[in-house]
Amino acid sequence: MEPAGRGGKRCTALRPQRGLQGVSGFRRPPLLRKTGSALPPRPANPRVPEAQGAEVTGGRSDGRWVRGKMTTLVLDNGAYNAKIGYSHENVSVIPNCQFRSKTARLKTFTANQIDEIKDPSGLFYILPFQKVDFLDTNIIITEPYFNFTSIQESMNEILFEEYQFQAVLRVNAGALSAHRYFRDNPSELCCIIVDSGYSFTHIVPYCRSKKKKEAIIRINVGGKLLTNHLKEIISYRQLHVMDETHVINQVKEDVCYVSQDFYRDMDIAKLKGEENTVMIDYVLPDFSTIKKGFCKPREEMVLSGKYKSGEQILRLANERFAVPEILFNPSDIGIQEMGIPEAIVYSIQNLPEEMQPHFFKNIVLTGGNSLFPGFRDRVYSEVRCLTPTDYDVSVVLPENPITYAWEGGKLISENDDFEDMVVTREDYEENGHSVCEEKFDI
Repeated sequence: MEPAGRGGKRCTALRPQRGLQGVSGFRRPPLLRKTGSALPPRPANPRVPEAQGAEVTGGRSDGRWVRGKMTTLVLDNGAYNAKIGYSHENVSVIPNCQFRSKTARLKTFTANQIDEIKDPSGLFYILPFQKVDFLDTNIIITEPYFNFTSIQESMNEILFEEYQFQAVLRVNAGALSAHRYFRDNPSELCCIIVDSGYSFTHIVPYCRSKKKKEAIIRINVGGKLLTNHLKEIISYRQLHVMDETHVINQVKEDVCYVSQDFYRDMDIAKLKGEENTVMIDYVLPDFSTIKKGFCKPREEMVLSGKYKSGEQILRLANERFAVPEILFNPSDIGIQEMGIPEAIVYSIQNLPEEMQPHFFKNIVLTGGNSLFPGFRDRVYSEVRCLTPTDYDVSVVLPENPITYAWEGGKLISENDDFEDMVVTREDYEENGHSVCEEKFDI
């Protein structure tokens, strides 16, 4: 019997859905070798004068070796953004898909080439695939929890046989985040990673860098659902924007916030004129004079009547906080699941009682949804209300929650035991998928 949360919500155990559509973030990475492509250029190491054919201890004398070690590509393969970069360089955050614009349907734009589209409205999203090879490169790549065996085997084939990586480490994004957290907090043994991304929200406890599978929870609410809900609200109340996913997603990121008192903010949103401090006017882009939408300054807002300028305006009030509220109360739109704070507490309560205090004081927020203003404070206040008073509660929001997992992958690639964690191409060719199944804890 599953415990009912507030408003009759119940916990949904983590179960994989059928088909690729149910897998969070699985997309073949947009690794291209063209100008303006998603992949950073292979590193050129000034210490390795490959033109002279100098020898490097433990490796070949080309630009893919750094300080005698084979370079590692780290790819956090998210559903909305791919975080990619070589382990000794900075991370690049790029859209993890390909686009076709309704004004240029014959041309395909990949990842950060979206900046070249003159009219990004009405974009068509398609999956990318290009064949390249990385004969002297390792890769750390993330994939969803409890991924289907068939998809894991397809990943092995793509990475080893098509992309020709020398060694592969397939891992969950939460494991990379936990590794980064434990490196920053060496005295801690436990943490619980709350990864609220584009497709789902995962809540995963880690103890000594091992995930506790019996307490993993997935909530079927993510940034994509919030964007779609905002599109429906705006289309019903003001303008038809059902085809403008890219634009409305930008609106969501610019104006939405998490309310600390939902009913108080709802009362404010009902007020007229200057008293309504929640209301805001958003100027939509026209992609000729206005390339990117923006919020009107409060002093320039016309509170009664219409604007004399030709700008297209969205007036948003309770939508600003009602949309992110779905993360905390999915039952508001008919999704019978627990909100994030309840799911955190339920996950920890599934663990041995002596471990619970350590998890409550090490709650780590990652993923794009954690960037909503007020998100961390709301999670803390609700978890605190649901937790015994003798337990300390601490909620940590990293400086950059989107790249936090990638940074953990970078640290893993620098570990002395990294070679023991990966599967080499030789191992794969000799033993097939079985060696990956034994080594990778997905």
